[in-house]
Amino acid sequence: MKIIVPGTTSNLGPGFDSCGLALNLYLTLEIGDEIESWVIHHTLGENIPSDETNLIVQTALSLAPAIHPRELWMESEIPATRGLGSSSAAIIAGIEMANQLAGLKLSDKEKVTIASTLEGHPDNAAPAILGDFVVATMINNTIFTVKQVFPDTGILAVIPNHELLTKESRDVLPKILDYPQAVQASSISNVMISAVLANDLNLAGEMMENDLWHEIYRENLVPHLSQIRNLAKKNGAYATFLSGAGSTVLILVPYLKLKQIEQLLKNTFSDAEVKQFSVDREGMKVQT
Repeated sequence: MKIIVPGTTSNLGPGFDSCGLALNLYLTLEIGDEIESWVIHHTLGENIPSDETNLIVQTALSLAPAIHPRELWMESEIPATRGLGSSSAAIIAGIEMANQLAGLKLSDKEKVTIASTLEGHPDNAAPAILGDFVVATMINNTIFTVKQVFPDTGILAVIPNHELLTKESRDVLPKILDYPQAVQASSISNVMISAVLANDLNLAGEMMENDLWHEIYRENLVPHLSQIRNLAKKNGAYATFLSGAGSTVLILVPYLKLKQIEQLLKNTFSDAEVKQFSVDREGMKVQT
C-alpha cells in the first residue's frame, strides 16, 4: 500500500492561515509487512528519525495506539522547513496510515480536522487532503472548508538553500493589529479570493502583493522576496508571494512568460533552486 500526499503552498499573501493550494510535489509512504519495531527507510538525512519517533508514526499511534509496527519506505520531494507543507504531509500520511491499518473509516472532513488540530491551522492540511485551492477556517475546533478550482497558470518556486523555521517566522508577527489595518487586511483578502474564483489572476495577483497580515513583518527574514517580486513584476508575472512561513517564494506566471521568467530567476538567484510546479487537483491518494 502506498500513501501519496502533495506538498502545498499556503497564505497566497493575504489569505493568512486560511488559504492553501496543493502542488505537484509529493511525500510517498509505502507500508510493508509487520515487524518487531517500526523502521522507516529514507534518504532524507539524520534529522529525520527512522524509528517510532518519526512524526508519521507518532501521528498514526496517537490515533490508533494498537497498530502493529511495520516496515515503511518514505520518499519526499517536499523540502523541509521551506514553506511547502512538509510537516503537514507527514502528519497526513500518519493519519491515513492509521486510518488504513486500524480501519478507522475517517471521512475527509475528519482527516482535515485532525490534521488541522495537530498543525494549529488548516491552510496546509486542507488542500493536501482535498487537493486544489481550499479556503478554510477553524471555529471552536470545527473546520469549515471550501474547495475551488484554481485558475490554470504557470507556477514557479524559488527555494533557497537555507531553512526558515515556522516558529522563527511566527515570532516576528505582532500580537495585536490596529482595527483599521485589520479591516483593510481582511478586505484585501476578500478581494483576492473573489478574484481567484472569477478567474482574474491580474486582480488576484495585485491583492496577493498587498498583504497586511504577515509579509510586511517577515520581509527582513526573507530579503529575497522583494528582489524576486520586482524582477517577476517587470517581466509580466501575475503575483509573487511568500510560500507559507518561507523561505520559499512562489510566482504565478502566464504560460507565455514562464520560460523567460524561469531563466531570469535561475540567472539571478544561482544559489537557490528554481522549479516549475502545477496544481494538484486531487489531494492525498492511496494506492493498493
